Amino acid sequence: MVKLIQQFASCCRAAGLRISTSEVLDSLQQLKLIDPTDELQFQSLLRANYAKSLRDLQHFDRLYHLFFHEMRVDMGDMEQAAQWTDQIRKAAELLKQKPHDNPVYDTVLDFMAGNPMPLLAEMRRIQMEQDDQPSPVRFNFGPLASRFNVLMQITAASKAASRLIEDNYFKVGPQTLRNLQAHFDERLNAARSILMYEPRPGDQGTRKVKTYEQRMKDLGEKSFSSFTHEEVEEMREAVDKLVRKLKNIVSRRFAVRDRGNLDVKKTLRASAKYNGVPIDIQYRRKMLRKSRIVTLCDVSGSVWAAARFMLNLLFSLQDCFDKVNSFVFIDQLTDVTPIFEEHEISEAIRIIMEASDIHYDAPTDYGETLRHFKRDYMDLLTKKTTLIIVGDARSNYMHAEDAILGQMRDRCRRVIWLNPEPENLWGTGDSEIMAYTHHCHEVRPCRNVNQLVAFIEELVL
Repeated sequence: MVKLIQQFASCCRAAGLRISTSEVLDSLQQLKLIDPTDELQFQSLLRANYAKSLRDLQHFDRLYHLFFHEMRVDMGDMEQAAQWTDQIRKAAELLKQKPHDNPVYDTVLDFMAGNPMPLLAEMRRIQMEQDDQPSPVRFNFGPLASRFNVLMQITAASKAASRLIEDNYFKVGPQTLRNLQAHFDERLNAARSILMYEPRPGDQGTRKVKTYEQRMKDLGEKSFSSFTHEEVEEMREAVDKLVRKLKNIVSRRFAVRDRGNLDVKKTLRASAKYNGVPIDIQYRRKMLRKSRIVTLCDVSGSVWAAARFMLNLLFSLQDCFDKVNSFVFIDQLTDVTPIFEEHEISEAIRIIMEASDIHYDAPTDYGETLRHFKRDYMDLLTKKTTLIIVGDARSNYMHAEDAILGQMRDRCRRVIWLNPEPENLWGTGDSEIMAYTHHCHEVRPCRNVNQLVAFIEELVL
């Protein structure tokens, strides 16, 4: 363990992190206070000692993953893992012995053998390199040539390793050869990644500031199903700002009371207990009504992306409604209202995704969902209720039971269907959206955040 930490400290120094001998000694002493086999504790200990600032955290995490994960042979059989490590090192030594005249080639082979320090030092040198030739215009030809040289040596090492595997130098079976080739490719790809996207202190931690309008313009028209994890997080910030804006508008509606037309009768009655002095002025107010919301969300496939945003928005805005009841379904209905009331939204969505009574592999059945709702939850629908259904209405050629939706419409204030599918596909194949449309007050596309936000604003305001 001592040698391993010393090697890691050396790699960090080669990559530009400032680590003193006392910090290495501190980390070794602190190993007695933790369980070194617990990676979270081990990584936290090293990060606390080696990362001096927030700018260094991203750099440290990249180096930690490179050294302790990408450069290690992760296998359950330790004896076989040690044997493969020896074979990789022997292959690197053999390739070094072949005629070549480029020191960077040896650096790449060292990286392939499991020692990243020389390559990290070379990348650090390239970062600091400058063109010493005096010239009225400064170019970066020197660093570019050095980076191109590293790329050429990585390619040369890859070809040499492939030839070694083809010749079966180690006299092993086909499966072992494939595994060795995979390890060679993995490590050389890591070397290319360092060359193309070498970590620099703080570069990944820099926040790219965008206004709310810019976020909505960039991502608002993008389909839910094509969002990456980073885009989901970025859009969540913009949606949170919208939620705060809508809440403020609704709260002002209920907070502003002493405005409007004078109500003479109420003013005289209120002032009577003071014998008319002073006058307690009363105004005519139109009572604002909070509606109740019932949502049925299809959580199959790409429809779940739209349903997730819908549930997120509704429960963020539940102060604007009297009551929000939510159900999810694929082949049967599941009441998730208690989950959202007892947990934070992200945790609630995680629980729903792991729920055992939601059959994510089952074919979608809208007919069975409507039958289940009629049997157990019809009392939730009143003349104050807005029923929102999020789904593509594709029922896998099963009975649509659209008549039940007609009965649900008769009991509630409004029925709104949000369809995440492109409109040109509505009514094709097993889509029953045309049958359901006759029983809805409104059917609207909901393929992106802009369309969903426009609907929520109309619903709340």
